[in-house]
Amino acid sequence: MKDFTARNLDQHIEEVAMKNSSLALLAHGDGIEVLKQVIKGDVISYIEPFSGGELLEFFFVVEGKLMCKRNDEEIILETGDYFYAYNLKENVELRTFEDTVLLYVTSKPIFSSLSKEIKELKEIVVHVEEKDNYTHGHGKRVRDFAYAVGKMLKLSEEQMEKLLMGAFFHDIGKVHVPEEILKKPGKLTSEEFEYIKQHPEKGAQMVKGTSLEYILDIILQHHERIDGSGYPQGLKGNEILLEAQIIGIVDSFDAMTSKRPYRDAMSWEDALRELKSLSGIKYDSHLISVFEKCIQIGLISKKKFNHKKQ
Repeated sequence: MKDFTARNLDQHIEEVAMKNSSLALLAHGDGIEVLKQVIKGDVISYIEPFSGGELLEFFFVVEGKLMCKRNDEEIILETGDYFYAYNLKENVELRTFEDTVLLYVTSKPIFSSLSKEIKELKEIVVHVEEKDNYTHGHGKRVRDFAYAVGKMLKLSEEQMEKLLMGAFFHDIGKVHVPEEILKKPGKLTSEEFEYIKQHPEKGAQMVKGTSLEYILDIILQHHERIDGSGYPQGLKGNEILLEAQIIGIVDSFDAMTSKRPYRDAMSWEDALRELKSLSGIKYDSHLISVFEKCIQIGLISKKKFNHKKQ
């Protein structure tokens, strides 16, 4: 670490994005962290007691407006105000009235713990792909395909965040599937396929209670199909989250165009033709049209997304 650093507030060492907020590490040393926290408007969050020893948390309102509520006391804070907690015994509720930026100083490595949690989950995704060499890079390709579709649909910033994180982590539950099933060169038995079908639920359970809990339902639903033929819940139509429907399409496309132990990779043209044959049946017809347009105009192209041949 340098003995002197000067940056503006938009520069940071590392950032973790969540459903309604983001946390960026600005500086750290001797156990102390200086962070920038951005919380969206009309969001309720909490400062909670810390069980790992003494903890001081200091918050300065850089911009925005929020309310701190503890028991029956409500305090309104605006730009230039501050609040802090030391060895907190009870939850303090925070509610933002508008998008709010806080300078957050903590005497314990809070960010490091959060960053470590997400890093460990990402490592699990990599491990899943290493268990099955034929899906190497699958999560990143699905994420990038989904990004193109989301941009074409003009999804909100919040929807894009959920879509991209859901896409990257959609198969995390496959870490519980034995390698011999993932790598089986022939057709799966009905019992083996039932094992595979558990991975959306397993993945949802894995992110529950973590900073990625906000994508739990996307992971759970990415194999649902609009005619109710999907799994694990047999949801239909708009019962399936939009983000999960998008991931379902691009996940299927990447699977079809990837080489497997029991078959060669399909061409992009044949895979797209297969998806279009199921448009309005298993996949939303508008989303299929948007996906096709992404390919036609080059947002998704073979040059950008060259599969690793094995």
